[in-house]
Amino acid sequence: MEHAIQDQEIERDVTIDFAVQGMSCSACAARIEKAVGKMDGVQMAAVSFPLRTAWVQFKPGVLGPGQIAERVKQLGFVALLNETAKEGLHREHKILKLRLVVSLILTLPLLTGMAQHIPLLEPLLTRLPAWLMLPWLQLALATIIQFVIGLPFYLGAYHAVRERSANMDVLVVIGTTVAYLYSHYAVFQNGLLGPLAASSAHSPPLYFETSAVVITAVLLGKYIEVSASLKAQHGSEGYGKLQSQTAAVERAGEVVRIQTEFVRAGDIVIVQAGEVVPVDGIVCGGQSAMDESLLTGESLPIAKREGDSVWAGTRNESAQLRIRTKAAGHDTMLNRIQELVRQAQRSKSAIQRNVDAAASWFVPVMLVFALVTVVMWGAFLEPGNWSKAFVCAIAVLLAACPCALGLAAPISLVIASGRLAKQGIISKEAGALERLARIQTIVFDKTGTLTEGKPQVSAVLAMQGSRASLVRMAAAAEAEATHPLAIAIIREATKLGLVIPEASEFAFTPGGGVEAVVENQRFAIGNAKFADERAWSVSDAALAFAKQREAAGETVLYAALEGQCVGVLAFSDTVKANARATIKELKALGVASLLATGDHEAPALAVAKAAGIAGVHASMLPEGKVELVEQLKRRGKRVAMAGDGWNDAPALAAADVGLAMGEGTDAALSAGHMTLLFSRLQAIPEAIRISRLTIRNVRQNLTFAFLYNVIIIPFAAFGLLEPWMAGTAMALSSVSVVANALRLSGQLRRKAGASK
Repeated sequence: MEHAIQDQEIERDVTIDFAVQGMSCSACAARIEKAVGKMDGVQMAAVSFPLRTAWVQFKPGVLGPGQIAERVKQLGFVALLNETAKEGLHREHKILKLRLVVSLILTLPLLTGMAQHIPLLEPLLTRLPAWLMLPWLQLALATIIQFVIGLPFYLGAYHAVRERSANMDVLVVIGTTVAYLYSHYAVFQNGLLGPLAASSAHSPPLYFETSAVVITAVLLGKYIEVSASLKAQHGSEGYGKLQSQTAAVERAGEVVRIQTEFVRAGDIVIVQAGEVVPVDGIVCGGQSAMDESLLTGESLPIAKREGDSVWAGTRNESAQLRIRTKAAGHDTMLNRIQELVRQAQRSKSAIQRNVDAAASWFVPVMLVFALVTVVMWGAFLEPGNWSKAFVCAIAVLLAACPCALGLAAPISLVIASGRLAKQGIISKEAGALERLARIQTIVFDKTGTLTEGKPQVSAVLAMQGSRASLVRMAAAAEAEATHPLAIAIIREATKLGLVIPEASEFAFTPGGGVEAVVENQRFAIGNAKFADERAWSVSDAALAFAKQREAAGETVLYAALEGQCVGVLAFSDTVKANARATIKELKALGVASLLATGDHEAPALAVAKAAGIAGVHASMLPEGKVELVEQLKRRGKRVAMAGDGWNDAPALAAADVGLAMGEGTDAALSAGHMTLLFSRLQAIPEAIRISRLTIRNVRQNLTFAFLYNVIIIPFAAFGLLEPWMAGTAMALSSVSVVANALRLSGQLRRKAGASK
């Protein structure tokens, strides 16, 4: 048995994140993803071009990280297994900066060659030093740029072609190489290599500056792209900066400072005023105000006293606290949130998948189009003028690049996921953000979603024995339940000082109630439907009591002993203060709200009225909520479900977007497509606004990228653009898309500020 367990442990899938160096466009990322995904033992692979990272889930008994790194190397890239995304981006940023600076210095003297191709600039030739126009100098500078600075483009193109693929490197290499070789041929064919030979009006035009300017422009574009990716990554990683590496722990009567990963559950941690809390735990001494803005987006400090929960990454504002540790190191909620954010960033939305599919065939199509351009000019437009034909084809190749398309969605989505996390909204997949922007209807659960989720026993009617005896039996039956009403019963028994007896043979009915054997008697407690299904005999007095309490908006449970109703318990739960304002905001956004609850109709209507919701579906079991969601979807509605992450899990999964409300619980972090930490209702309209701004920004990027290609490529094909102009325009198209994506960051910051 022990060996079987160990074998299961060995076979458990392992996931690794690592930085990837050498990608030039989204086609590279798609190639790595496809190749690694086909390896034996790999369950799943995802590669992000903007973040230069890869994520691989694999079976350790079949495959190892070294083999994955070797496969990436075979594709022409470098897998940095020991570097994070940020470290990998920093490394690439430094390398690109060096290449760009050297390329720029060597390109500047070559810019004088442009005067040969632009009539208006020809007068400048007489004012510039003659040696700048020496063909041998241009050849020397261009050769260094082409084959030293541009070597990574050649390596990338070689590996892409070897894998029967095509990427940006292929276009850049073909376009710049043809321009370089044409000029190289002209220099040697016309005897211009002598030490005193200079280009003149009688010499054939050279295009060395074309290849140099294009390589420099592409490097500039890549440098700006990586800078933007670093900025986006920095914006989505607000957590690491506030994560304490050490903790002051009470050990053997003394306070010692140790690494947070060595703190154990149950340890008492001392946090002074102004310090960051290093662990998740419960306050067991002192009271203070905590800055929880990192997790909730709430700028005002939150008062904390004994018994209150605190989380790693929050800041103690005013006084010393003693905290009993619940989780430390990698087990804290902060770390789990970070992992969920990374998970969202490496996933792809439907828009991004479609763009990646388009980019995969875009380069081959452009290669064919360049060939057609050569034939059209050389055979039909200007028969025999093959020089003109090749220049136009070069311009087409340099103008065409899927970089702008590949960047259109990912950077915006990275920025948005980071901003959402800072508002206490955790998106676990990029697709959820895209779907949320189109939501038309939200179905709300009641307890813990629209209400505070902390009901209290407000009244007890005992038909046999005392009220205390009824509460005592009910607490025993609910001892293993986690529903808020069960917790309320146990809390009431504790408050009354009752000793809760042992119970056995528990039988739970989701959305109904629970049965158990308590002190050798069959005791059950549940709602009206649960009682009706078991044909309990309920007295008129009990029914009248229940009706009265429900009319006041309270929830009622019936209790039975051996099938005979012996009492009624009523519970009150306060509607959240911002519930009505939230529903009003959603209405202003064009989103309809419905209430679906397992509670009886009267309390459901009372809560709906307080919150401003017109549509109410009461007495619904979990499967009934799923059916409601499916029914709305069949009517063509795009539906979101907001629930507490436990009983509503099936409906959360069935909805287009499941919004799990939770007080930082494991259940909330694992349920649904998005998690709203600390049950902040106002986070729902915030999330919808952020998603709509993000998708609008992505569509703007895509529109520009497509329009650029539709306009520029025909201009290049018809000879209206010099090759260096086409190459520069291609680089600037990527820069403009990146700039628009970064503009989103400012928009989201302003929206967040305005909502507080």
